[in-house]
Amino acid sequence: MAEISAPPTLPGISQDAPIPGQEPSIIQGQEPVAPEEPENKSETLYIQNLNEKIKVDVMKASLRGLFKSYGEVLDVVAHSNLRMRGQAFVSFESADIAHKAMKEVRGFPLYSKPMQISFARTRSDAVVKKLDEEHFEEHKAQREEHKKKTRYTNPLKQKFKAKRMASEMDGTMAAPAPKRPNVQMPDEYLPPNKILFLQNLPETVTKDQLTTLFSQYPNLYEVRLIPTKKDIAFVEYMDEASSTAAKDALHNYKLDGESKIKITFARK
Repeated sequence: MAEISAPPTLPGISQDAPIPGQEPSIIQGQEPVAPEEPENKSETLYIQNLNEKIKVDVMKASLRGLFKSYGEVLDVVAHSNLRMRGQAFVSFESADIAHKAMKEVRGFPLYSKPMQISFARTRSDAVVKKLDEEHFEEHKAQREEHKKKTRYTNPLKQKFKAKRMASEMDGTMAAPAPKRPNVQMPDEYLPPNKILFLQNLPETVTKDQLTTLFSQYPNLYEVRLIPTKKDIAFVEYMDEASSTAAKDALHNYKLDGESKIKITFARK
């Protein structure tokens, strides 16, 4: 375990800071339903802002590998169609496991894009088959009926259908809009955020070590490690002023006496 040398401090800041202690996937053919109330826990996580340039099978494998450390992953659903692009559903066998995974992985930059994670609104086929197999056929029938009813009322489908009909009436097809370049702001210039993103950590670092280091600065709320990615972590404070003070003091700090840790504000 790496030893921590005495970390830098800021004048006028107390060294005694309090440390207080945030579904359903679907199998093939099931239409996803975005969450309405994130507070209602579910066995399945609804994930948005995924990198659309990554192939679907690669993304599914990556999500399964990232989340399997929290418990059995019953199902991962992702599609390349217009409606599901950049989204996925990951199902676990309990809502508590899903809640823990969401809390610790939310904001994790998978393929350079921070994941937006919430609870799915409906139960997936995989979850029902695992936890309530007696009613699986009834659940599947209800889902199929819902799919039929909404097949022709999907706003995206209606929009493209109307556009296609207008083009056919004009006798020409509308020219595709020019693709806008995907410009992402460098981490160093992100706006202040009460959550800090730590990179280049020693692989032997522990949660207790980081808590000791960052608790020098007031209002530390939580330290979150990523089990499958040991060189990064998230540190959350109760306000932006406290996180800014910690960032300014500890950026490039040599936690193990050798490697400098990189600290930026997390992407919102």
